[in-house]
Amino acid sequence: MIDSFRQRRERMIQLKTRREGKETDIPRKHIAKAVFGKCPDCGAVVPKTELARTLYVCPKCGYHHPVGAYLRLSMLLDSKSFRELDEKLTAPNALKFPGYDDKLQAARKNTGLAEGVVTARGKINGCLAVFAVLDSRFLMGSMGAAVGEKVTRAVEYADRAGLPLVIFSASGGARMQEGILSLMQMAKTSAALARFSEHGGFYISVLTHPTTGGVTASFASLGDVTLAEPGALIGFAGPRVIEQTIGQTLPEGFQRSEYLEEHGFVDRIVPRGQMKETLSLLMRLHKKRGEDRG
Repeated sequence: MIDSFRQRRERMIQLKTRREGKETDIPRKHIAKAVFGKCPDCGAVVPKTELARTLYVCPKCGYHHPVGAYLRLSMLLDSKSFRELDEKLTAPNALKFPGYDDKLQAARKNTGLAEGVVTARGKINGCLAVFAVLDSRFLMGSMGAAVGEKVTRAVEYADRAGLPLVIFSASGGARMQEGILSLMQMAKTSAALARFSEHGGFYISVLTHPTTGGVTASFASLGDVTLAEPGALIGFAGPRVIEQTIGQTLPEGFQRSEYLEEHGFVDRIVPRGQMKETLSLLMRLHKKRGEDRG
């Protein structure tokens, strides 16, 4: 009976989707802007064509280059299944912070993004889901009012549609230019995820380099399953700040995804080339479990 209700609800949302805008491929103009130099880990210089073939993972040492939101989605989503949500949503400079408008304008010009997160619905190996991908190129992926609102709307969309939710985090934390309005997004996104969980929603959190600050302290840490890319820096404060605060040297690899997996904070480290299959497998297993319970 629950499945029947969800199916009817999903059909209604699909009809609304067709009225609002069709599913398409991800705009190539955004993807083509990704530029990478030599590997910052081993120093190897790799042709961009080869980097694209390896999904921007260094073939010499396995270093995972940070990638933009549209590029990441293009690596994951099935052809012509992408439909962006709240594409033009932004927030004003409510505190009249000096120079903030210029920073936003420069970030939009350099990245082609309206804000620091892209939200969308799409399919991975035929599994329909809702996605939110933070982009570290946009003011270090910092969370302001618009980012928090877009993430919250994506959670609520997944809740209404009865769809799985996948969030890729990459953030320097809360956006200082928005003060308390930025910090409020921690509570807002967490509350939306709590409601999503109460309704039986399935949330996969994927931590990429770097995931820090208020994002780590809110929605990035609330996944039913928490995955991470290799070598990602994950934490609240950075290691240098912690060392200066406690006056001690931290263990080698502290706050890297491998260390956090070893200590139970991350369920599994997934190389970029295996991410699509891993996500679709988790979605299918969750769906099968729901069907068995029904």
